[in-house]
Amino acid sequence: MNAPDLPAAAPLSADRFEFPSSDADHFDEMHARPALDHAPAGSPESAASGPLTPAWAEFFRHCGPAHPQELSRRAAQLARQLRDNGVTYNVYADEVNLQRPWPLDLFPLLIPPSDWALIEAGVLQRVRVLETVMSDIYGERRLLKDGLLPAALVQGHPDYLRAMHGVPAVGGNFLHVVAFDLARGPRGHWWVVSQRTQAPSGLGYLLENRSAVSTQFPDAFETMNVRRLADTYRGFIEGLKAMVPAGADSHIALLTPGPYNETYFEHSYLARYLGATLVEGGDLTVRNQRLYLKTLHGLRPVHGLIKRVDDAFLDPLEMRPESRLGVPGLLQAVRAGTVLVANAPGAGFLESSALLGFLPALARHLLGEELKLPALHTWWCGEPAALRAVMPRLDQCVIKPTYPWSTSRGTFRAGVGPLMSPDVLASWADSIRRVPEEHTVQAYMSPSQMPTWRTGDQAGIVPRAAILRVFALSDGAGSWRVLPGGMTRLVGESAGLATMALGGSSADTWVLADAPTMETPEFDLSALAPITPTDTALVQRERLITSRSAENLFWLGRYTERAESSARLARIALHALHGEEEPSVAQLMWLGQLAETAGLVPEDAPSPLDDRAAFEHLLIHGLADTDDVPGVGYALRSLRLAAGALRERLSPEHWGFIKEAEERFLREGAALRGGPAHAEAEALHSLTQLSRALAAITGAQQDRMWRDDGWRLMTIGRQIERLTWLSVALSRGFYTNAVHDAAGHGVVLDLFDSTISFHARYQRSRSMAALIEHVVLNHQNPRSLGWVVQRLRTLLARLHANDPHQLEDLSLRLRNPLPEDLPMLCESDRIGDFIHLQALLAHFIDVGAHLSNDIGLRHFTHTADAARSVGA
Repeated sequence: MNAPDLPAAAPLSADRFEFPSSDADHFDEMHARPALDHAPAGSPESAASGPLTPAWAEFFRHCGPAHPQELSRRAAQLARQLRDNGVTYNVYADEVNLQRPWPLDLFPLLIPPSDWALIEAGVLQRVRVLETVMSDIYGERRLLKDGLLPAALVQGHPDYLRAMHGVPAVGGNFLHVVAFDLARGPRGHWWVVSQRTQAPSGLGYLLENRSAVSTQFPDAFETMNVRRLADTYRGFIEGLKAMVPAGADSHIALLTPGPYNETYFEHSYLARYLGATLVEGGDLTVRNQRLYLKTLHGLRPVHGLIKRVDDAFLDPLEMRPESRLGVPGLLQAVRAGTVLVANAPGAGFLESSALLGFLPALARHLLGEELKLPALHTWWCGEPAALRAVMPRLDQCVIKPTYPWSTSRGTFRAGVGPLMSPDVLASWADSIRRVPEEHTVQAYMSPSQMPTWRTGDQAGIVPRAAILRVFALSDGAGSWRVLPGGMTRLVGESAGLATMALGGSSADTWVLADAPTMETPEFDLSALAPITPTDTALVQRERLITSRSAENLFWLGRYTERAESSARLARIALHALHGEEEPSVAQLMWLGQLAETAGLVPEDAPSPLDDRAAFEHLLIHGLADTDDVPGVGYALRSLRLAAGALRERLSPEHWGFIKEAEERFLREGAALRGGPAHAEAEALHSLTQLSRALAAITGAQQDRMWRDDGWRLMTIGRQIERLTWLSVALSRGFYTNAVHDAAGHGVVLDLFDSTISFHARYQRSRSMAALIEHVVLNHQNPRSLGWVVQRLRTLLARLHANDPHQLEDLSLRLRNPLPEDLPMLCESDRIGDFIHLQALLAHFIDVGAHLSNDIGLRHFTHTADAARSVGA
């Protein structure tokens, strides 16, 4: 759908709104005025916008003070809320800014009750037709035999799956989620533009749209009887559980292509909202024709799968062999009837635009009914008569691929006839004549325009063309509900298309009711059923943790600690170079070695002993480096990537802390790289701010997360990182003798974040015995190696106790240093080496490295399990 040049934004006066009319060839949503009713341009009537519809008039009455600044402020709040919640849409074409903030307009689209009644009835009827077509095509194929559907549109479609022929629908439905794109024409009638049956997107984004926009207009939302969404989602997930083989006690998962998919945010959001486990293909396996989830402690059955992966990538054994998004043997499990997949594999052929032209006859044949909600006139050019009829009118139509998104059949981006020059039209005509079956032509229609808010110097209301996507969700066998809302997509000002990838945006959709509605029946105490043993078992169920999530949680903990220790070391090094006390040779040698080990400077960097200025320059300019050296910037980027794969497990605040910490530090670090050679003050300020942000992240991890084995693995990862790093730092401090001078003694305490507690106990003592006791043996100091070891042993033992297999208890590998070991650890040889202390530190470094590897082999890759993936 194309949008003409947008008119100038209408300003808002201090006492009333000024509402512009839509363009003459678009239906005007604000005034409910068909295009034919618009006064001719230049006439006196064209200068007046006319009265608003009752719904829009009421909405604007609730907007508060009619000042541009007020609505611009709300628009800024809306954008900030989406940014804070991490709502993104990934754009593959934009390598620089892959994750774009989700674009959402301030105003919702208002749907009156009469319009919604028509849409709802028409959508439910169309779902019944599509379900019946799907059942026939994978069953008796009477529609093909009787000539009601061309075989080329079905069996010639790349998304028709011959492997699914004769396979009955698990639970009774082939279709569980169907989306329809609707547009209101110039005369005010609603038309179907397209339909999505394979893996429709938008169910998560529209929830976020509703939450964000209703917050900006709470009075209007409450008083205008806006239909709620929650009950339909609840019916959907309960309906799936009722249809799967395991019944109400089933396990439902949502299959995502992964964090780099353009709609990954909504996959994680929807999984969390529905209570489904978010999984990738590698998290699942098929054994003995059953689908299982690979969890931290073995395999767990999956009974229902909501897929957001296209069918071609679902099963590399039977579909595309190069796919890493699906599950080998999944179609085998579907054929065996052991797992419900929503939607059933093979529904993709129903998305062909060409099919829209055949649905009216199919509705009459299958249901004995005329379609209540018509589609735009559509011609499949594979029919000679349709080809002859449509060729003379290409300049009035949209040319679409018959097989969209196909890699095995001809596909292309749609062309809009009214926007084409005669030469371009002629080129399209030649293409259609060469391969007519790969082209479908649809009548062009200007969609209605709704009010949107433009911010900036020309703030005001601007009409923009809108396409409405509505969803039908199954709530049981043979039963569907239409979600009372939808995702409205606005035509991009530059792209001219209602697509998010090409600059379009979205709007919330408010379906209005004549009176307040109760989406959920009133609570009735008499309806309470007695608690059963099944209920008791249900509440004792542990949250399942996939091996992939466990690995990401483990590295989330490690990178959190690594970012914190790297930032602390960088701050200590800069303070040492410019501190009150002149650093000793030993201290400079020690700090140079630690900075190189931590990746703060390159391996070939000059030592601060030789060239302090060059060392400092490299340290500051490399702080925000995310590629060359594994320093602070690298740790923050890795932390954000690990967290990005765990969005369904992290609170919005937790994710926000991580995202903001990375963005701010990398932004300030980039400024440092372009700044003066010596920018220690700015660098220290950035490092201090980062330390505060990391404290908030740590607080969210320790105080806001469920204490399951996933959390334990995250904490284990953090403690392993702390144990190995502090052991390395302390070992080299004693090796270089840096710990023996006053400044070096203070650096040890600072590295262990123990300065305050040490001085509170020992004042300013420089006793080696006191230092070793405080940072190695003291079990009350959470930064001491003894406390870390004790914590690790406890967490590993608990993890081992939950493992169903008889495996080595990893907690026993760690030697637990005790207070009575102090005299031995303080012993030194004739050249001053603390041999027993160095041996203990070497033990911690070695065991820490091996623990990390063995945890990965045991819980993430399951290399000890040699069973076959696919049962015969």
